[in-house]
Amino acid sequence: MPQGPRPSFNSNNPNRGRNPNFRREQQQEHRTNRMIRVPEVRLVGENIEVGVYRTEEALRMAEEQGLDLVEISPNAVPPVCRIIDYNKFLYEKKKKEKEMKAKAHKSEVKEIRFTPNTDDHDFDFKAKHAEKFLKDGNKVKTYVQFKGRAIMFKERGELILLKFAERLAEVGALEGMPTMEGKRMIAIFAPKSAKKKSDGPKEDRPKDDRPREDRPQQPREPRPAPTPSEGKPE
Repeated sequence: MPQGPRPSFNSNNPNRGRNPNFRREQQQEHRTNRMIRVPEVRLVGENIEVGVYRTEEALRMAEEQGLDLVEISPNAVPPVCRIIDYNKFLYEKKKKEKEMKAKAHKSEVKEIRFTPNTDDHDFDFKAKHAEKFLKDGNKVKTYVQFKGRAIMFKERGELILLKFAERLAEVGALEGMPTMEGKRMIAIFAPKSAKKKSDGPKEDRPKDDRPREDRPQQPREPRPAPTPSEGKPE
């Protein structure tokens, strides 16, 4: 009898003989519950007696509490596990990582633009922004943009940037003298760390808190001897 085509057993098939949970195990950071296939595990954590348990017994304990058996140290012998709420564990971990990332401040370079004809009002407005940037730990790149024939008045740009440096002296330090790059005169400011003013030595004498009887007695001047009366009493 004619037979149909035989099924192809291609050895290059990536799914052949693979555990159906393989992809899930690869995506998950920790092995949990039935993914843990070792015969014994060491349980640690709260509300349990720390020790080595059969894996089936540890799974039963986790199921009774409505929690997960999570492998936290797979290279230990036997592997170390905890009975926890795995979804809650992942949520708290991501939350903590997000908070740490938010606290890790990355320094940026903020740019402030002037022209040779910048007036005092615009100058003060930009100076306040620069002070805030420097206090936040960022660098400030300031430049004077020259257009057309204004390039002939470079000294105006230098005066503006040096005046800006004086204005920011308390919070920022000029990294170098203004330099020309194309049609821009540039100066860069770095945040200056706040330094506490040291108090000078006090000249006042320290207060003597000892009891009066324990303090050294000041020498008294001797009283003058009484003079004898010249006349006799009548």
